[in-house]
Amino acid sequence: MPEPTPGSTGRDVCTRLVGALPATVLTGERRTAEPGVLTAAWGDPPITLRCGVPQPPGLTASSECLEVDGVGWFAEDAEGGMLYTTIGRTASVEVGVPAAYAPEAGALADLADAVSATDPVEKPCV
Repeated sequence: MPEPTPGSTGRDVCTRLVGALPATVLTGERRTAEPGVLTAAWGDPPITLRCGVPQPPGLTASSECLEVDGVGWFAEDAEGGMLYTTIGRTASVEVGVPAAYAPEAGALADLADAVSATDPVEKPCV
């Protein structure tokens, strides 16, 4: 998993976010993530988070927005699970959730407080 490369504003947001992330997501404990600066992981198989990623190519103005505890997410099927990317915030946060944790969107509830506290919404889901 490559290290995200956000601009300076995004890097500041991501640094705060990574520091505010919970110790547990669903039933998984936080573990070492590679490369580790703007990334995090929990459990086995790992739920992964990368902050400062580009918006997904499939995200358009008419894409469905899944709102979980005040945070909007763009959902995509991924190999072996789901990939979620925040919508309407300074820094895009990508969360990969393996199918072993179905329903995969449950992981987003555990991350919502940290995302909301460190990267206020600029454009809410509609």
